[in-house]
Amino acid sequence: MLWSQDYNPMGAAWVSTLMAVIPLVVLLGGLAVLRWRAPVAAIAGLLAALAVAVGGFGMPIGQALGAAGFGAAYGLMPIGWIVLNIIFLYQLTEERGQFAILRDSIAGITDDSRLQLLLVAFCFGAFFEGCAGFGTPVAVTGAMLIGLGFTRLQAAGLSLIANTAPVAFGALGTPLVTLAGITDLPLADLSALVGRIMTPFALLVPFWMMVAFCGWRRTFQIWPALLVTGVSFGGAQLLISNLHGPWLTAIGAALVSMLVLVLFLRVWKPAQVMHIGEGQVQVAAVAKPSAAALRRAWAPWAVLMVVVFVWGLPATKAWLDGVFRIVLPFPGLDQLVQRVPPVVAAPEVERALYNFNLLSMTGTAILVSALIAGTLLGAGPRAMLATYGRALRNTAPSLLTIAAMLSLGYLTRYAGVDATLGLAFAATGVMYPFFGTLLGWLGVAVTGSDTASNVLFGGLQKVTAGQLGLSPTLMAGANSAGGVMGKMIDAQSIVVASTATRWFGQEGLILRYVFVHSIALASLVGLVVLLMAYVWPFTLMVPG
Repeated sequence: MLWSQDYNPMGAAWVSTLMAVIPLVVLLGGLAVLRWRAPVAAIAGLLAALAVAVGGFGMPIGQALGAAGFGAAYGLMPIGWIVLNIIFLYQLTEERGQFAILRDSIAGITDDSRLQLLLVAFCFGAFFEGCAGFGTPVAVTGAMLIGLGFTRLQAAGLSLIANTAPVAFGALGTPLVTLAGITDLPLADLSALVGRIMTPFALLVPFWMMVAFCGWRRTFQIWPALLVTGVSFGGAQLLISNLHGPWLTAIGAALVSMLVLVLFLRVWKPAQVMHIGEGQVQVAAVAKPSAAALRRAWAPWAVLMVVVFVWGLPATKAWLDGVFRIVLPFPGLDQLVQRVPPVVAAPEVERALYNFNLLSMTGTAILVSALIAGTLLGAGPRAMLATYGRALRNTAPSLLTIAAMLSLGYLTRYAGVDATLGLAFAATGVMYPFFGTLLGWLGVAVTGSDTASNVLFGGLQKVTAGQLGLSPTLMAGANSAGGVMGKMIDAQSIVVASTATRWFGQEGLILRYVFVHSIALASLVGLVVLLMAYVWPFTLMVPG
């Protein structure tokens, strides 16, 4: 039986909005305030979402359980599949002593931990975000920073802060391609707009991350490197997004900034070297690895870069999907829920198709990379199987948490709970450009994905912009741009970060570490969008 969403079930918008926020309060409050372990907070949030969806919003229990199951399936495959296999690769290299050599090789480029952080978390992270997204960059850079001697909190938190500037263009432009499909707005205009919004943040984020790490004084000791990295990344991102499109924007900008930074460090050194130990700063003294050792240590990560990039190409994905792909209408949910105005222009039946494309999943690319790397490192099948078993045991609580988090996100989406929150933002009138940007932030914080946030709120942004006389392109793009700042606090990314750094059960500390940064940066994006909506000459930056 078809069920239509009701965005004001209590008859008073403010009461319905308060009810809609209950699952988020339970989840984030449990993590940050009550200091529950992530699986406990996730399951509590899911139970709260079930109570709100069924008891408050009138969703039939069958559809509610179907939505929760759909989210859990998506959480395990593909997202959990990425986490499991990146931890497998990490443990393969660590158990064979390659991480110590990797650390020393990066120290060969620079022995300053601030510059190592810039290279790994910002540049490498942006590359993996452009190739794969969905938690891959945080998992890779978190593990690398641990190998370089950063504390677990620093490795997790700083990786999350760094993974912002490229998110809107992540996974070969998937968020914006999806947004264009949802809104029927020109993809070229959306790509150009988001590139323009994010350019100042490409300059800001490296400085912001560094201040969070070591304070203002030590940050400005390396300001030339930060400026060079931000300008090269932001300039490349702006040019590619405006002249080519979203597909290669993050990858191209990451490669340009990586190359420029490495070349710059050949001719410039900081006056004072900072090296991070477990909680203390000291001067580094690192032996230079041999050329053969360097090749061996970098081989797994070079293989990962190449395989993930090739795997993510549209032609490769299409070929792999042609070999094996199963699309299943999810039972109890598909075509049984209807979205209604004002969230959409006309009533729209929701599809719930589970895309089981195992071969083309990014996690499979990482598994293939790990198997190749293990072979290059001399690990036999039995040794790799044993390492995989250890990785599975280590990540089991995280996989449970991710499944519960995605269950919560999908349930709130199909119940219309998220749309109720979105309508509260849409009621802000002349300030809507600011609050509409925060709506994108909220979407990513809840769903864990800029793509999912665009699916959830893209149509609402377009409809509301038309009602208020704003540019639909501006507000749809603002949803994606604002969403990138929600990436550092979404529970899925926090669990990935805690798993990659082996800091199990400390997700609440990570959330508290990054929460203020997320709110502040999202608000700054909102101010930029507000200027582009009303203030000349910023209005000229909006395509069309």
